[in-house]
Formats: sequence, structure tokens, C-alpha cells
Amino acid sequence: MCGIVGYVGFQDAQTAIVSGLKRMEYRGYDSAGIALVNERGIEVRKKAGKIANLVQELEDHPIAPSHQGIGHTRWATHGGPTDENAHPHLGATGRVGLVHNGIIENFASLAAGLAADGVVLRSQTDSEIVAHLLEREVLVGHSLVEAMRRTVVQLRGAFTLVAVDAQSPGEVVAARRSSPLVVGVGQSEMFLASDVASFIAYTREAIELGQDQIVRITPDTVEVTMFDGTSAVTRPYHIDWDLSAAQKDGYDWFMRKEIFEQPKAVADTLLGRIGADRQLVLDEMRIDTAHLRTIDAIIVVAAGTAYHAGLIAKYAIEHWTRIPVEVELASEFRYRDPIVTSTTLVVTISQSGETADTLMAVRHAREQHAKVVSICNTNGATIPRESDAVIYTHAGPEIAVASTKGFTTQLIACYLLGLYLAQIRGTKFGDEVQRLVEELGSLSGKMDEVLDDLDGVLGLAEQLRDAEDFLFLGRHVGYPVALEGALKLKEISYTHAEGFAAGELKHGPIALVEKGLPIFIVVPPKGRDQLHDKVVSNIQEVRARGGRTIVLAERGDADAAAFADVFWPLPIVPTLFQPVLAILPLQVFACQIATLNGHDVDQPRNLAKSVTVE
Repeated sequence: MCGIVGYVGFQDAQTAIVSGLKRMEYRGYDSAGIALVNERGIEVRKKAGKIANLVQELEDHPIAPSHQGIGHTRWATHGGPTDENAHPHLGATGRVGLVHNGIIENFASLAAGLAADGVVLRSQTDSEIVAHLLEREVLVGHSLVEAMRRTVVQLRGAFTLVAVDAQSPGEVVAARRSSPLVVGVGQSEMFLASDVASFIAYTREAIELGQDQIVRITPDTVEVTMFDGTSAVTRPYHIDWDLSAAQKDGYDWFMRKEIFEQPKAVADTLLGRIGADRQLVLDEMRIDTAHLRTIDAIIVVAAGTAYHAGLIAKYAIEHWTRIPVEVELASEFRYRDPIVTSTTLVVTISQSGETADTLMAVRHAREQHAKVVSICNTNGATIPRESDAVIYTHAGPEIAVASTKGFTTQLIACYLLGLYLAQIRGTKFGDEVQRLVEELGSLSGKMDEVLDDLDGVLGLAEQLRDAEDFLFLGRHVGYPVALEGALKLKEISYTHAEGFAAGELKHGPIALVEKGLPIFIVVPPKGRDQLHDKVVSNIQEVRARGGRTIVLAERGDADAAAFADVFWPLPIVPTLFQPVLAILPLQVFACQIATLNGHDVDQPRNLAKSVTVE
């Protein structure tokens, strides 16, 4: 959510900043702007709507050449998406320019203080207030770094602030609290950004910034200190993907490309997980095995698609470890006074590693002395840094707002965690763990099988493009798949869809069934208790009432196929692993429906990739 770019160096700053903003469009935004420092002072251009509007504004009203500046894509919180509310914001004299991600919780009292001093605000944002406060400190003679330090102590909330001073050529200064910011280290140039994607075309060397840190960049230096002025520890790292990984490679949408990248992403998530002794190894698990043997409860905390991955994880981890598992929505977790102790393991799932609700859950859990394991795709993000251990998914960049490969690689990471706990606790024999890990290794090839046979999915999307309602049903691990399938369709096609546990059908949802209603049913493999037969009965129930049944079941399941209007066969895998395959045609179906109906698949309305405010 929102995107920030800061640049200082030898290049044309406008080019570097605008290209960086474009590469962060996937984060979601409703306005964009840029501020450059040149011989005229600070020049600002900003427009509501897409970056294309900003580019047109820059063509109509050019800015003098510059090698120093800041840019921003905004997601409206305080004040609507207007030109006036777009960032950057200037102080009263125009000497200081600032962009801001996050929310300033005490903005009302700060605004009242500024008004009492005669300051007239030009926008309805909380961000402009910070520009005035910062400029006030600069005008009394403080350096931009010292002014930033004196300003942040006045603020409550989560924020990233990036600023320039018209009278301080060759530097950009930023501050970070509970909102993402990373430094890109180039040759005679430096970058600040919300996401490494913004500068990956220029450098793959980065420095992660910690909580409550201030950074000053010049073309050749990076200086990082804490809010209180003391020295700070930083961690340089190399970005292990390049610009080509963030390009479409001939696909019409990033989402479609990322769907087809899933077999490789799953294989990459599994790389290096088996040691020479055939034992499962998780190098990022920095929690002592003796402590893990004392764990008596696990709480999985996540939001959106990651929450659905967590629901599937519950079935697997409980089955393999015999430890009770709860799955919590991150936004609800700390507000319900959860029971968390030193023998509770909290597992957080976040693709970006910056999800605000999930980050707050991490902090709450650690305050209760619980150990936290994070599952994340983003090296150097806040959530893994503040956790006791991390399992990186190594999925590469996921640009589309609707998560696809994020979901399947999160599932693999959850399976690895469950099997690792089973291994060290002795609830599974070594050969059993090895066999299951080998089954995981085979999933990549089976995913290719599913993705190689999608003609029926694409054809069905053409038939159902005008349908107004969809139902998704599943049992056991198929239930979260139904939830995720419905979510994907809602997110990108704006079509009403609901996911239900199939066993709940007669407890209400069956009232929705009418002639022609498309109903997707995920059927568990045969041999899983009586679940298979019960779901087949559900298929018959909705078909008898006129529903159009689209059935996902393992290849050769004649019982399920007999009552299916449309049958999508899946390769045979253990029940717990079926979601990795079953979700694929549902992702493709949602993508195709949205495409046929002319929607922006990668940037659906009102949504952002990473929700970095509560």
C-alpha cells in the first residue's frame, strides 16, 4: 500500500523516480507525485489517478533537470484522492518537501497547534502536517537529519517519512517506524524505496532498515542512526532476482504469469531443505529444538489469502504433530485478549512481511514471551526481522495484487514447518518425514500437469462470464480452497462469490441454489475417512436443485464425475497436499473471467498489495 522513492545521484532524478513508481504500481494507489530539487528550489508535480496522469502533467509542465528528489504513490486515508491531497507535500515556505506512508495518529492535535500558529493547511492529509513540522525545525537552523530527529519524536503512529531540503543539495533523509523502507546502494547513486522492485533496474545491493531509524543518503554514502541519535546496526544484502523477474515475459497480466510460475516457485521453496543425513533442515529456524519440544499450542496468524493458507496448515500440523492449532485473522488476534504463553508457538504468514495487522500480532505475541515463526517472501522485511525464526518462501516478486504463487509457496512452507516439528518431537518416524518431503518434491511436476491442460477452464470462463453469483464448496482441506477460490473471483472480477464448508450446505447455503447457479466443488481423494462420499452426496444435492456442478477431484474418480456437469481432474496426491493442485484451475478461471469482462486483473479497484496500516 503506497509507494515511496527517493533518489540522489548522477542520473536524471525524474527518470529514476518515475520508473521506480511505475514498478510499484502493484502496491495499489490512487494518486502520484514527484518533488525535485534544482536551481529553482523544490518543484512539485502531482495528480490524482494513475501514474500516466502524472507523466502527462510532467510533459505539460516540465521540471528543470535535477539529480535529487522524492516520489510517491498514495492510497488515501486522511482526505480523498485529489490533486491537493496527493504527495509530495511542502512546508509553508516551500523549502522542505516530504512524502509519507502510514498514519499519524495524533495529527488532529498537531494540526490544531499549527493552526494556532497561523499555518494554513493546503490539504486534508495527516502527511502535510509533518512537512510543516519538519520545515519549522530546518528554518531555525537544524540540519535535515536533526530536524527529522526532532520531528519524529512528536509523532504517534506508523510512518515512513522521506524528505528533501531545497538548501541541502545532494542529500535525501528518511525515517522509519513500522512501515517499510529499504536503501538501494548503487555506484555514485543511492535509492530509498518501499520496495526493492523500484530500483532493481539500477542495483541489486540493498540495506535493510530497522525500527525507529533515520537514514541520510548522498550519492556515495549511507548514514543510519536511531531516532535518539545513537549509532545503528544495518544489514546489507544482495537481491537474488533481477528486473526480468518483474516483467511480464509475453503474458497479458502479471497474475497470469505468476500462476504459471508456481511450479518453479514451489520447487525453489523446497530447495536445500534436506540435509546429508536425509533429515529435514530449516536453516532459518533460530529457535532451540529443546524449546520446540515444549510447545503445547500453535496459533497461526494471517490475513486474506495467507489466512486461507493458515487454515490448511492447521489440518496438516495437527495431523503430523498432535499439537492443537488455532488460526486467527491478524486484525482480530490481539484485540480478543488471546491466551498466549511461553509454550505457545505463534506462526505468522505474510507475503510482503509488512502487513500491519500481522506485525502488531508479532509484537503482541513476543510481549507475552511466545516464540514467533514468520513465513514470508520478502528478505529484510519487518515481520521476519522481528520474529524469532523465519521460513522464506523464495517465490520471487509477486506483482499482481491478487496473490497466487504467494499462496502455494506459503502452503509449502507450512508443510515444511509441520514436518520439521513432527521430526524433532518424534511424532513421525524419519522415513515417514522423508516420504512426505519426497511427495512435496513431486508436486511441482504435478502442478505442471494441471497448468498444461486448461482448455476446459478457459472455455468454461467464456460460458460463465456473465454469471452474477458463484458458490464454492469443500470439506477438510478443500474448505479453505473453496474460500480462496471465491476470494480470487471476488478480488479481480468483482463478481459475487461465496465459499462454504460442504457439510454446512443444509444449514443454510442450499437456499441459494437455483437453476443454472455455478457451483465449484472440491472433492477430497478417496480413502479419506468418509469425506469423499459425503461430498459426492453434496454434489447430488445441489444438482437436484438445478445447480451447475463444476467438480474438482482426483483423476479417475468415477463417482464424482458421474454427477458433474463439468469435471476437472487433478493428479493423485495425499489429501493434505491436494490444495496445491486444486487452487490452480480456480486461479486461472478467476483471471480469465476478469480478462473477458475487461477488468484490470493486476490492479483491481480499491485493493492494495500490502496493507501497511491497521
